[in-house]
Amino acid sequence: MSEVRSVAQRGDLFGQRVRELCAGLPMRRLDVLVAGCAHDEPLVLEHIETRATGADEDHPAIRRVLAERADLVAWQLGDLRSVPLPPRGFDVIQVSFLLERVRHAELVFDRLLQSLRPGGLVLLRMRDRRSAYGLLDRMTPSWLRRLLWRGLVRPGTPGPLPAVYEPLASSDGMHAFCLSRGLMITDDERTVSGPARARGIGAAAVALMSRLTSGRYPASHDEITMVIRKPQHHFARLL
Repeated sequence: MSEVRSVAQRGDLFGQRVRELCAGLPMRRLDVLVAGCAHDEPLVLEHIETRATGADEDHPAIRRVLAERADLVAWQLGDLRSVPLPPRGFDVIQVSFLLERVRHAELVFDRLLQSLRPGGLVLLRMRDRRSAYGLLDRMTPSWLRRLLWRGLVRPGTPGPLPAVYEPLASSDGMHAFCLSRGLMITDDERTVSGPARARGIGAAAVALMSRLTSGRYPASHDEITMVIRKPQHHFARLL
């Protein structure tokens, strides 16, 4: 059953799952792919050596963030359907608020998964297209999003980035995707975060959208947090 957790608890969830993964691996460096470089939330794991590589769309706001990130040893920017990534080269992939802002999201996610080793983890965070915030975000004209952005986020938050919200950026869409590819979702939670936490006009607009849709697009959350495991066995679809 889904639940709402705080940011600190979510971080503990990701850290716990990665530590469990490391417990079953030989003692070596953990290779991490950060897909979605606009959000600077590196994994902090005591006594575990990590090497993080970034990948994202080529966008001016993302380039500005990359210039300030010290946790990435390398990065690739461009079309994520074709950006060079080593096959089965990573133990963990962090997908941070990426899938809701890219086109061809399923192709992009398939491409990322090809670089994940068998038994590896995807640590996923995305805005839910089926939430009131997600509906409002994709319906708001780009000029108005730019006008309101700075008043809704913490100083220095990059954006606004594109609001595409293909069906994959939803719980149903992600569950169907994982089922079709033999992936296991071990954790599935809901959180209120980002601009949806803002008070005043932002919160009022999200609440109004929920009421106008009779609750079909709820205001109770905007973020989906998932941990997804790639199977070890060879009977699963090869990714």
